[in-house]
Amino acid sequence: MSAPADPAAPERELEDLLGYLRDARGFDFTGYKRTSLARRIRKRMADVGTAAYGDYRDVLETDPEEFNELFNTILINVTGFFRDSESWAYLAAEALPQILADKAPDDEIRIWSAGCSTGEEAYTLAILFAEAIGLEECARRLKIYGTDVDEEALREARGGVYPHRALEALAPELRERYFETAGGNHAFRADLRRRVIFGRHDITRDAPISRLDLLVCRNTLMYFNMEAQSQIIERFHFALRPGGYLFLGKAEMLLSEGERFQVDSMRHRLFRRRIGNTPLPHTAVLPRLEVALGRDVRDVGRKRLVRDLALDTSPHALIALDEEGAVVIFNNQARTLFGLTPADVNRPFQDLELSYRPVELRSLIEQAADEGRTVRVAAVERPTAGGESQFLDINIQPLFSPDGERVGVALSFLDTTVATRLQHELQRIRQDLESAYEALQSTNEELETTNEELQSSIEELETTNEELQSTNEELETTNEELESGNEELQTMNEELRSRTAELDEAHAFLAGVLTSIAAGVVVLDGELRVRSWNRGAEDLWGLRTAEVDGQPFFGLDFGLPTAQLQEAVQECRGTGRRIGPVHLSAVNRIGRRILCSIACSPLDQDGGVVLLMEQVQAED
Repeated sequence: MSAPADPAAPERELEDLLGYLRDARGFDFTGYKRTSLARRIRKRMADVGTAAYGDYRDVLETDPEEFNELFNTILINVTGFFRDSESWAYLAAEALPQILADKAPDDEIRIWSAGCSTGEEAYTLAILFAEAIGLEECARRLKIYGTDVDEEALREARGGVYPHRALEALAPELRERYFETAGGNHAFRADLRRRVIFGRHDITRDAPISRLDLLVCRNTLMYFNMEAQSQIIERFHFALRPGGYLFLGKAEMLLSEGERFQVDSMRHRLFRRRIGNTPLPHTAVLPRLEVALGRDVRDVGRKRLVRDLALDTSPHALIALDEEGAVVIFNNQARTLFGLTPADVNRPFQDLELSYRPVELRSLIEQAADEGRTVRVAAVERPTAGGESQFLDINIQPLFSPDGERVGVALSFLDTTVATRLQHELQRIRQDLESAYEALQSTNEELETTNEELQSSIEELETTNEELQSTNEELETTNEELESGNEELQTMNEELRSRTAELDEAHAFLAGVLTSIAAGVVVLDGELRVRSWNRGAEDLWGLRTAEVDGQPFFGLDFGLPTAQLQEAVQECRGTGRRIGPVHLSAVNRIGRRILCSIACSPLDQDGGVVLLMEQVQAED
């Protein structure tokens, strides 16, 4: 009885194969997602006719060219100019002005396109900045690094030459401005191409490029597992300057990087590196306004900055709502105390947990607005993450404009934990100590249970979200594989059309040659059936091509005694040499007796014969 198959054996063989690829060629795929990676490798294995990973490794060891085919299969190079045009439009409208405003007039602008494939995204970045600051400024200040692990794709990127189909997404004026016609293709203009530097770089292993203003890595992270993604994001965080932008693909998100990256636009997957733990201000354009509008604007800006800093550094937590109940602003203390993030700005206050826990604030806000006075709630108990209790005095104050119109509400939270605890301590002294201790212990256990339930729910939600993201990335990978396959089919279709045209041209050429020969030419196949009957044969014997096509030659009834040719035809086929000419007495198409000269030449295909018939003279 044979031993049962080991279900883990294919996984071990796959890991062994990945280790071999890393050691033999320096391509480290161990951080890639196993499902998509295994699918791509099995596709190549099916192409070469192997079923086991060990057998495929033998193929790689004996055929070095197979490495290139495998890498081209794994590294799906699906890209394009302005791919996902809405996201590029958002980048040009929101991020580029901010990058330029943060730079001095002579500062270098540093950009990295990681996983650039054949270079379309790197050149797209060059076009965006050329449109924003002009070609002269780009030539002086702009530096774009395009990197990938695929050397073949990098060679195409360095050339900067693309077919017309690749430029269909570009507006006609951009094609005319940034590309030159080169034969049937289009070449990116040379002066701007010199600002783009291409080189091989493995984002999982090599040191990152530093001091970047913008890092573009779109639809690349989704191929890696969570551990590899975390390491790559760590490198990207190091590469970006504080305030620098990270532009990802539509299937990629930074779910657990809130402390290091601030969301600029989740829809367009645009993020910014934080400056410490403080959200980035939205006043980066102030230096340009100072230059343009003078000292008055500078003084107003500084006063506003002082006011904003005073609000942000206040020891009391402050939150301001507009008249519609949406969060307008909050300071650093509120952010720390309640776990608020920049994403909570403009959110309805009623959607925040703070609006009903630890105390119902929504009804109190309505009361303060209706009565036009400050509503105060003292000693509100709030559980902290450590399981302890915090006590807050909450002031809800309506805000009015100078003309008396209500414009919003301000919420202030004063931490009175120390004073409240002292007061409670005095109360507990006056009460039975044992009874008070049991009551507090019970309350503490309930709070811990509630906190654990909330934490469990959060972990379950995070797990579900990561699974959904993984599924989305798998779908995106499959979609790009389909796009790659479609491009391969289109290329094969174009080659078939080209070959068909060549065959049609050759057929027309041969038909013209046969038609131009005045003598009768008859081509017989291996079964001595008529394959070709030219116009000279029609004029000589009076039979049309349609009448004799495919018919046995020696079964035809016309003015030539074909039976007397059989010996010459068989000798020609047997010896493979030209026989004749043979002279036979025959009757032409008008019934006149003639002397006909027939030469037999062998046809290399299928043992066929070519007969050349000419009228030598007319007989009396």
